[in-house]
Amino acid sequence: MISPSVEPKVKLPNAGIAPLPLLKQGKARSLPGFNRTVRHYGDFDLVLGRIGSLEVRLATTTAEIRAAQKLRYKVFYEEMSAEPNATARLSRRDVDQYDALCDHLLVLDHDVKAKPFRQSKPKVVGTYRLLRQDVADRHGGFYTAAEYDIAPLIKSHPGLRFLELGRSCVLKPYRNKRTVELLWHGIWAYVLHHRIDVMIGCASLEGTDPKELALPLSFLHHFASAPQEWQASAVPARFTPMDLMAKDDINQKAALHALPPMIKGYLRLGATFGRGAVIDRQFGTTDVLVILPVSAISKRYIEHFGSSADRHAA
Repeated sequence: MISPSVEPKVKLPNAGIAPLPLLKQGKARSLPGFNRTVRHYGDFDLVLGRIGSLEVRLATTTAEIRAAQKLRYKVFYEEMSAEPNATARLSRRDVDQYDALCDHLLVLDHDVKAKPFRQSKPKVVGTYRLLRQDVADRHGGFYTAAEYDIAPLIKSHPGLRFLELGRSCVLKPYRNKRTVELLWHGIWAYVLHHRIDVMIGCASLEGTDPKELALPLSFLHHFASAPQEWQASAVPARFTPMDLMAKDDINQKAALHALPPMIKGYLRLGATFGRGAVIDRQFGTTDVLVILPVSAISKRYIEHFGSSADRHAA
């Protein structure tokens, strides 16, 4: 799930992000409690960029992953309408089995006041969860497969590397341009480093009544549907039609205004969308499938990112 309304208008990284040179991959270190390893680069954590006191990098400790889970709980369950189970309510963390498999992209604020008798620690204020295809294939597949039949899509592009994006959110006071720029900058550096060809994920519209979402869902169906070679459909048991309005009845300007900022950001990049929506009652959302081949990203955005990420990335 990619949070629907927690991020402002997406704009890609700019020259305000401090460049950090790429470091060679170093020794892996196990994380207690997780069946995975986190990679370090040289003797440093993988820092991807900075703007002022904010830094974007991958989580490298169990504590950082737990901080991301606490942020997700705060946004999804306390601010939005997700329904926590007993474990989540007790721990105040949003946790599932995929957390142990994914890389967790973090935005941290280093301008944090120290508590009495304690050293100040950077605060996790934004996060994105990243799952590469090679990792997913070894552990039962992508999270997205529970909602969309993506197996034929992946099978029809055997030479391409897929990356799943999910569980994105930003703490409310930080929902501004520079935080989002850092998240997108981190994703782009990650895509380049791992030679990713296609990004996929379930983006969300808030609410579970398709009739109330008829305008944005119909707009995506009629004007942003993936071409056949990139198409995938919601699994039959969860398929919810998106063509709730006729194409000629859609006010495109109003429809764009009704879309969550994250989905509008994907559209600007060149993303298209799968067939059918999926109601996620636990999170109180209606999900759509985002499909974004790197080859489809507009040249002007590639230039803005930096074709090799050398302008900004670690």
